[in-house]
Amino acid sequence: MSDNLPPPPPEQPQPSPWAPPATPPGKSQRTGLIVSLAVGGGLVVAGALVALVYSLLDSVSDSIALPPARSDAPYSDPYDEEPYGEQPYGEQPYGEQPYGEQPYGEDPAEKKPVGEEPETVTSGPAAEKDVTITKCVRDSLIGWQHADLTIVNGSRSPAGYVVFVEFLDAKGTVLTDGIATTDDLAPGASVKVKAQGVGEVPTGTTCRVKQVTRDPM
Repeated sequence: MSDNLPPPPPEQPQPSPWAPPATPPGKSQRTGLIVSLAVGGGLVVAGALVALVYSLLDSVSDSIALPPARSDAPYSDPYDEEPYGEQPYGEQPYGEQPYGEQPYGEDPAEKKPVGEEPETVTSGPAAEKDVTITKCVRDSLIGWQHADLTIVNGSRSPAGYVVFVEFLDAKGTVLTDGIATTDDLAPGASVKVKAQGVGEVPTGTTCRVKQVTRDPM
């Protein structure tokens, strides 16, 4: 008869007296949300404080005026003092004139002997008589004509000469011309020059002095 008895029920574990109380469902989720909101709010407040401090520092730095830089230039004397060593305007010491200056209108180099008139540029018969044609030759190879001239300075001062020569055919028609020059010819001195024509001319062409200019030096 004892074999038909039911087995005893299993033993239930007994809770420990030191174990924390059981967390009710849904409470853990609310705790995480609170922690997240607290952390986010702290970051927002910290950012606002940093921005406020930066703006205050910027406004303070703009309002502070830097002191003017000190000049390194040396101390200068008052403007009303005259520089050392300068003479008052219009005064010459001892009445002396500056070295090397001559009184106005008294240039020794420009003084000329009394009674002599300066030579001027001369042209015409007075200058033409100083020129003589010594030879009038036609080149047999190219047919060009030239005139050999002798110039004697008949003036009282050194002079330069410009002589214009014409070359004419048998009828007196001017075929071509030439020019001869000389510089700084002393009074009474002579020089030989040549006036060269340009272009071929026929046989029998003659030479003639057209104009002479004498320029005193």
